[in-house]
This record gives sequence, structure tokens and C-alpha cells, in this order.
Amino acid sequence: MTMRWIEIGTIDDVPSRGARCVNTPEGRIAVFRTAEGQVFAIEDHCPHKGGPLSQGIVHGTSVTCPLHNWVISFETGKALGADEGTVRTVPARVEGGRLFIALGAAAEQAA
Repeated sequence: MTMRWIEIGTIDDVPSRGARCVNTPEGRIAVFRTAEGQVFAIEDHCPHKGGPLSQGIVHGTSVTCPLHNWVISFETGKALGADEGTVRTVPARVEGGRLFIALGAAAEQAA
């Protein structure tokens, strides 16, 4: 499968230190914006018990799950600290204020 970029809105649709969710054929994706303005996208479920990461607290380049306080790295998708588990990361970018995510990335990463 070839990775393809799809437009999902504008950078202003995602609050600073917050998230916006997008339903895709590959599942529910949470798009986050850090206090520094970086944009990251990951699956919207904690690897622990499926908590909605989009409702968690953003700090630096990670998010704390609202259910059991697991901390997930936006950069790697891995749980930090003593916890173990991973969520899929999705490439995200901003061009001219427009926000894009890449679908098909999981197939590209696995190849």
C-alpha cells in the first residue's frame, strides 16, 4: 500500500496542547499540537486498556492517558517509564496552515 497524504483541516482546528480526532479507514487517529506548535498523530487508544489518548494531558512530546496515567511518546508511540506497550504513529505535517496525515503509513513502515 502506498502512503497517501490527506487533508484533515487546519492547524487552528487543533488547540495548543490539545487534540482533534479523525476517523479513517485505518481507525481513529488523534492529532496533537504541542505547546511549541509541533504536530503529531497517533492511534487514539492507550495500549493499556484502550483509554482515549485524545482526552489526555499533552506535555512536551507525549500525552498522559486520562484513565490510568500511562505516558505515551508522540515520537515513538511507546509507553514511557515502567509501562510497556505501543500505539501506531501516523505521519503528520502542516503546509500553509493546512493539516495533513498520511494513510497507508503502517504498510510502508512494515515493508
